[in-house]
Amino acid sequence: MSTEKRRFGYWLPATLVVGLLLGVAIGFLIPRGEDLPADDSAEAGFARDMSTHHSQAVEMGMIAYTRATNDEVRMMARDIALTQQGQIGMFQAWLREWDLQPTGSKPAMSWMPGGAESVKDGLMPGMATPEELKQLREATGLDEDRLFMKLMINHHLGGIHMAQEVVELSDDPEVVESAKLSINSQQRDLTDMQDLQKRLETAS
Repeated sequence: MSTEKRRFGYWLPATLVVGLLLGVAIGFLIPRGEDLPADDSAEAGFARDMSTHHSQAVEMGMIAYTRATNDEVRMMARDIALTQQGQIGMFQAWLREWDLQPTGSKPAMSWMPGGAESVKDGLMPGMATPEELKQLREATGLDEDRLFMKLMINHHLGGIHMAQEVVELSDDPEVVESAKLSINSQQRDLTDMQDLQKRLETAS
């Protein structure tokens, strides 16, 4: 992969953040009428759960940015953290727009069919366990780089699944379009991470 291509790839998530934040601003200017998502809707559940899911990605990204030794890993970690923090802001803006609380009374993932059953030990699909986060904080060198790739690949797979579900369940154009953008962005990240993961496996 060329330096020019990698540089473009790293700035792409930051560009996406700007686009998503602009989308939030535009959303406030569009009259929504009375047909807003309810507290128990798929849209509200998605916004709340993805805020939690993304928060862990931000945490892992910042750990790797400060501790990883591979420059590509560090830049990828930084861009993922920036992108997902921007999306958290968008999700919280939706909830305020809908006059809903940041947290709901229903179990995580219960907004999607069979979703609650996929939560294990309080963790949504793809989320790292407390033990794995501890390992990430304590790992060094190539072990840190490889562990971050492994955990973030799993994390993205879980996030993509959640976004795909809300696309199927929601009839809110803003939510559906933003979820589709997120799917495309995370799938590009996955391709880059899987490529980098292969190279890290043979590094010494």
